[in-house]
Amino acid sequence: MNLKITWLALLFTLSVAASTQNDFQQPLSIDSEAFFTDLQSANVVYERNVLVQQGSLIIRADRLEVDGSAGKGLEIFIATGSPATYSQQMEDGSLVEAQAQEVRYDRASRILIMTGEAELKQSGSLVQAARIEYNMESQQMQAERGENGRVRTIFAPESLPQPEPKPESQQP
Repeated sequence: MNLKITWLALLFTLSVAASTQNDFQQPLSIDSEAFFTDLQSANVVYERNVLVQQGSLIIRADRLEVDGSAGKGLEIFIATGSPATYSQQMEDGSLVEAQAQEVRYDRASRILIMTGEAELKQSGSLVQAARIEYNMESQQMQAERGENGRVRTIFAPESLPQPEPKPESQQP
């Protein structure tokens, strides 16, 4: 029985990771109202109403810096805003949403680092902290305390089973 549970857990983990894999195999597009590029340093700055999209992965920001100096596929995206936001739909249909003053996305490692009033929501639960690091492939998260010295986690309540409707008595 334990082996069966272990295999089910492994299959679930792989299916969730596969959902993000599908996104990462999609083209990455960036839209904004303005941009500046320095071709020698391979750095680009996008400004005003920035939208980054790769499959269901979406980042919205006021400003986005892309450091491409390490090469294609190894870019670092630094989105800033009031707040900058990230969202991505998982294979099971659940949505991961995050926001912070700065959202740093390492394209190679697929790690998000959110700093400044950071929040991450998934399946009705919420984590709030000064800094949240989220590995999109393994879905592991680490949070560090905020100004009030605490990390706050709010778990969604479990759904209670709904009572069966009583059959109505038939009138002649």
